Amino acid sequence: MLNLRLYSWIILILASAILLMASIFKYAPLDLTETLGFITGAVCVLMVVEQNIWNFPVGIANNIFFIMLFFSSRLYGDMALQLVYILLAIMGWYEWIYGGRNRTRLHVSHTSVKEIAILAIIGIAATAALHEYFHRINDSAPFLDALTTVLSLIAQYMLNLKRIENWYIWITADVLYIWLYIQKNLNLTAILYAIFICMCIAGLISWFKSLKQQEAEKVAS
Repeated sequence: MLNLRLYSWIILILASAILLMASIFKYAPLDLTETLGFITGAVCVLMVVEQNIWNFPVGIANNIFFIMLFFSSRLYGDMALQLVYILLAIMGWYEWIYGGRNRTRLHVSHTSVKEIAILAIIGIAATAALHEYFHRINDSAPFLDALTTVLSLIAQYMLNLKRIENWYIWITADVLYIWLYIQKNLNLTAILYAIFICMCIAGLISWFKSLKQQEAEKVAS
């Protein structure tokens, strides 16, 4: 596991250096803002997989880069989503430190059936409302923008509470994002989200191991 994490960081650092050089010196048609969004996004997700608390400040930097990128692409839902992400990141940062029992570190847990039902109802209603709103303001992809926005908010809420099912929602949203960004010619961002899917699978496996370890510790105590 240690070697796998080390190799992941080495690959990410090398890829980031290459992309930055290509963007700055125009070796490839890469936008610097999109490149920085790519790098901070990949670092953030890798840190979430490792349950590293520093994923939150890195994620906030990622949100700022994507606000700039999505504004220029007229993806207003995704742009507004980044602003909400910043607020959720601050909340999640606090929850991961003090959200556990007796204000201790938060542990991985399952989402209850009741919570799933409530989130599903909210998700359907919010998607319908946002779709109508984005259509009125001439968003370039109103339905997909609305659906991915709502899925991402639900996933971030679940991640903030360390609900293991957040990974399933992220994977679903990322598949839709890849399609959306390819349509908008944001190819580097589409590649980033394909990498996100791989990281989500790794995160799901890692968090399941943490959950089993927690359960074993409870039984032992």
